[in-house]
Amino acid sequence: MQHLPRLGLGAILFLLAAWVLACSSKSAPPRRSLLIIHKDFPVQETWNARITYTDSGRMKATIYAPHVSQYARGGPNTEKHLDGGVEVHFYNSAGQHTSSLNALRGIIYPNNDIEVFGRVVMVTDDCTTVRTEYAKWTSNDQKIRSDKFVTIQRPNETLSGYGFESDQHLRNYRIFNATAVMKVRQELEE
Repeated sequence: MQHLPRLGLGAILFLLAAWVLACSSKSAPPRRSLLIIHKDFPVQETWNARITYTDSGRMKATIYAPHVSQYARGGPNTEKHLDGGVEVHFYNSAGQHTSSLNALRGIIYPNNDIEVFGRVVMVTDDCTTVRTEYAKWTSNDQKIRSDKFVTIQRPNETLSGYGFESDQHLRNYRIFNATAVMKVRQELEE
């Protein structure tokens, strides 16, 4: 029984010391963040994404991708890496669909330029088809370019070659080093 009052007094002194230390004016040193953002790791991921590009309220392009990873590239700039298949739809100034693009994967850069890779197929609403392994759409002039082998099929001709440039609607295009031009002759029915 003699130890009980001593134990109570010790507990009171301990609580008093803890209270004094807790209420001191010295603040704890700031915690250092353990979060490390590395340029090779995504800062954000999205699944079944739809990205819409507009200009002055007008639809320019819509991008669909099963998976998008955003990577920090310094400051507020991020690159968006699209994989699992990329589908892009382009629209004219009246908001009407003009062409589409499909590829295995792509990258959207901070300046809104888009690169696509792997089985790139572009198709216009008037049945022009462009096939290549790589293409880049630049947002400032809205042109599509490739420095790889390209095949352009139209209802009446097929063109092949290396290097390609076109407007995003695939109406005005050129192949830089043409390797083949085939005209398709249509038989007249009698």
